[in-house]
Amino acid sequence: MIAKRWIGHPTARALRVGGRRSRPALAMKNRVSNPLKSFPNPSPERDYLVRIQIPEFTCLCPITGQPDFARFELEFVPDRRNVELKSLKLYVVGYRNQGAFHEAVTNRVLDDLVAIMAPRFLRVTARWNVRGGIYTTVVAEHRKRGWKPPPAVDLGEHAHGANRIEASRS
Repeated sequence: MIAKRWIGHPTARALRVGGRRSRPALAMKNRVSNPLKSFPNPSPERDYLVRIQIPEFTCLCPITGQPDFARFELEFVPDRRNVELKSLKLYVVGYRNQGAFHEAVTNRVLDDLVAIMAPRFLRVTARWNVRGGIYTTVVAEHRKRGWKPPPAVDLGEHAHGANRIEASRS
C-alpha cells in the first residue's frame, strides 16, 4: 500500500464531490529520493541543443490518488554541466508514488534540472494523457541571464529536397 501524505490547504479541504467533501489531496514530497547527477560538458565553448524524451512519466493525481501519465521532453543548451541519464531515469521513477498537480511537477522538474546543470537554456514540455476527456500540456522554460540564442539557420527546401531525390531513386 502506498503511504499518503495529506495537504491541509483550505482549497484542498474545500473540494467537494457529489455535494460532500472529497478526501484531502495528496501532497508532493519535498524531495525525490533519487537525486539528479551531472557531468562536465565536453564542449562548453559551443551552443548545442540536447533533446531528451521521457515517454513514461508517472505520478499520482493529488485529488483522487489515481495515476497520471505523461510524456516529458527536455530541450536544453548546456553551459558547464550536462545531466547524467541514469540519474535522470531514477529521478523520474521517484515520482511514481507522489501526488502532484501537472503544473507543479513540470515546474519542479525544471527547477531541479536548473539546480544541477545551470544550463544556458532549458525547456520542459509535459504532455499529460487524457483525464476526463481533457489533454493537458505544460511548458516551462529557463534562460540564463544574458544568454541569447544564436540566429536560426534556415536551410529551406534544399535540406529536404536531397532526401526526396534519394527516396525517388530507390
